[in-house]
Amino acid sequence: MPSASNKSIKIAFILVTTLFLLWGLSYGLIDVMNKNFQNQLGITKATSGLLQAAYFGGYFVFATPASLVARKYGYKGGIMMGLALYAIGALMIVPASNAHSFQIFLVAFFIIACGLASLETNANPYITKLGSDKDAAFRLNVAQCANGIGQFLGPIIGGMLFLSIASGTDISQNMHNVQMVYVGIAAIVVVMLILFVVNKLPEGAEVSGDEDAAEGDGSYSQLFSYKHFRLGALAQFLYIAAQVGAGAFFINYSVEHWQGLSDSRAAYFFSIALVAFLIGRVVTTPLMKKFSAGKILGAYSAINVVLVVLLNIVSGSTAVFLLIAVFFFMSISFPTIFALSIVNLPQNLVKTASSIIIMSIVGGAIMPYFMGHVADMVNTAAGYLLLIPCFLYVAWYGFKGCHADDSAKKAIQQ
Repeated sequence: MPSASNKSIKIAFILVTTLFLLWGLSYGLIDVMNKNFQNQLGITKATSGLLQAAYFGGYFVFATPASLVARKYGYKGGIMMGLALYAIGALMIVPASNAHSFQIFLVAFFIIACGLASLETNANPYITKLGSDKDAAFRLNVAQCANGIGQFLGPIIGGMLFLSIASGTDISQNMHNVQMVYVGIAAIVVVMLILFVVNKLPEGAEVSGDEDAAEGDGSYSQLFSYKHFRLGALAQFLYIAAQVGAGAFFINYSVEHWQGLSDSRAAYFFSIALVAFLIGRVVTTPLMKKFSAGKILGAYSAINVVLVVLLNIVSGSTAVFLLIAVFFFMSISFPTIFALSIVNLPQNLVKTASSIIIMSIVGGAIMPYFMGHVADMVNTAAGYLLLIPCFLYVAWYGFKGCHADDSAKKAIQQ
């Protein structure tokens, strides 16, 4: 972007990086809300899993419309639409809290997720364009660190304001706290929207539909003829299912296995798990210069299979720290599967492939519901056993599946 000033690039980078923090905060709060609704609204674990279904279902439904908006109006248009939907969904928490209605909460979080889908679809590629291609990965990693900070803050806020109130003792105060948090988020999001409206983005930062059209979209049949991509899309679906399931019932598992641990304290340990997730990504990324990314993915996923088995054997604080370790070893899965899935694809297929892999986030909409059913019938630890097939498949993909096409294997090994 030679025509853009350094100042305008820095302003754009700060604005977009703040978006990463905002959707990280939303994700950090969602699993705390799961437990909070169980406590205050008297719903079962299976029913509370519908919260994740609505949230991650929004990602699936809105990923394609968000990309279409970006093609026509540029990344800035897609980001502004995402912020508007985020604010609307956050404000819908007010009537949901007043009515103590889980159904209205589901609608609100679905709208929030539609907004976040638009933000993620546009902010990730946009930030790679704010400078040289050589430093694109560095900029994206810095932004992802901001996302990790948001995820860390979510459970702390929820633990202090939501879960510190005992089950059913003061539902009005609890719902008031929920309102205030999301009204505050809505206010911040509106401020961000105004900043994007009044600030002109660096020239060339927005990619129009013309660039995409010149590149060509390719066909789905052509894309799915690449076996390593097909297997990778499924791996991402199952991984996201495992990640979201692990977080959805973290607090339930912790209080059931660590005697005397309160919900609010368990929320703090969930924050520690998300820090472990961030640390895992930071310390493992340099290893990929020395070792195969696929082998690291396979090894980490295999370790998680063992850890999930142990979650059903041990108890006390050890059990909670083992669950925290699961988050550490999940840390590199999403970006690694993403990269291995699109390696060596023709350029005209990459954007379509990327959108399909992002849509696989819908895996997170499904797993919590089934885990909740098992938890209601047996216990929460038994629900975690459903993660084993997910981690087994991801391990297989890392060791072997990503090499399904000879051409892909050659590219990965270069």
